[in-house]
Amino acid sequence: MLNIKRVVVSTAIILSTSHVALGNETGKMIFTQGNGKGATACSTCHGIQGNGSGTAGFPCLSNQSSVYLRKQLEDFRNNKRLNPMMSPIAKALTKAEILAVTNYVTNIGAGKSITASPKVDSALLKAGEHLAKIGNWAQNIPPCFACHGPEGYGVGNHFPTLAGQHASYITNQIRSWQSGTRNNDPNNLMKVVAQRLSDKETKAISAYLNSLPPVKK
Repeated sequence: MLNIKRVVVSTAIILSTSHVALGNETGKMIFTQGNGKGATACSTCHGIQGNGSGTAGFPCLSNQSSVYLRKQLEDFRNNKRLNPMMSPIAKALTKAEILAVTNYVTNIGAGKSITASPKVDSALLKAGEHLAKIGNWAQNIPPCFACHGPEGYGVGNHFPTLAGQHASYITNQIRSWQSGTRNNDPNNLMKVVAQRLSDKETKAISAYLNSLPPVKK
């Protein structure tokens, strides 16, 4: 009886390990090659390490949580978040493929430095740090870290990692919240906050968050 139990346990471990390996291979294939069914390779825009591009405005993915990335792809699929590039790609992925590729990308570049932050005025960084840690309560703007966690490392599937993210992408997203072209946040939290930010504050917070070291997993 004992030997039978050992065989059953060993078989279960082998099957589980094989399933994880298969998932990793699927995720890698989609990220580097696409799925051949309409979803192009993620690495084309986000880079082979998932670090994105500040110049092109493509976000760093490798330091985000898989649950956050999964939610964004699901929102693109369901038209809760609109983007002319990402929406068709997300709709061409199955739920299983979304699970595989998000699990893959969050591990390939974890803790690695992304493109060096551009040099910015120290006063601008100081203003951004104030907004991130203290906010601007005169305008009812709470600190970014109140929702996104200490040092901007993200919380759960609604609040992404901000530390080390490209300034251009952060600025673009704030402007999207302001214009209403993005609205997939819980209880309109980001929409309300973004609409209270001035252009100078947007520039400051984007520069400061970009200057922070990326989260180490």
